[in-house]
Amino acid sequence: MKILIVEDDKPLSDSLRALLEDRGYQTEAAYDGETGVQYALLGVYDLIILDVMLPVLNGWQAARRLRAEHCATPILMLTARSELEDRVEGLNAGADYYLTKPFDTRELLACVNALLRRQGGQVDELAFGNTALDLASSTLVCEEKWVRLSAREFDVMRLLLQAKGRNLSKEAILVRVWGYDSNAVENHVEVYVGFLRKKLASIGSNIRIEATRRLGYHLETGAEG
Repeated sequence: MKILIVEDDKPLSDSLRALLEDRGYQTEAAYDGETGVQYALLGVYDLIILDVMLPVLNGWQAARRLRAEHCATPILMLTARSELEDRVEGLNAGADYYLTKPFDTRELLACVNALLRRQGGQVDELAFGNTALDLASSTLVCEEKWVRLSAREFDVMRLLLQAKGRNLSKEAILVRVWGYDSNAVENHVEVYVGFLRKKLASIGSNIRIEATRRLGYHLETGAEG
């Protein structure tokens, strides 16, 4: 599971990341509302933890922007503003839950778990052809065979499965998996696609990762490997 934390208080952001990563979640951070929206729209996160008092765009504005762009990722809104009007504003903006500061870490973790569970089957697995990607264990499963993926392999495979056969450019995969600020280049995408092809073949998957010139990669199904 991958969680985006949008919080301009860097010590708090760092402590949230440490708390969640200690529980096995992957995390990334943004420190203003505009950057948070850009990251969230990449579509690679299972949950967004969103502060209200942010520079550039506040949390309410960011949440409205995401919902207007049809981003359905659950939003857990954090704020020191605890008045009823503020909570109503947050929920109306598109937040799924509103947690006031200071908060107990046990309550935060309970909220995170509840919001992730609420997505039901969408967070359990993604399937294509005769193969499924188990999102909880980062494994590809084909009948009785399975293989575990590295974090990068998992992110690339999940994007391809979410695309449902549509082409994803190398640039899009690079930005979504490695991030805007990464020094990674398109060759990194090619390398990880190569890793995934070998792992798919090793479990007898009928999924093929096909390359289309200038358009990128997409999934097809064919005879089992």
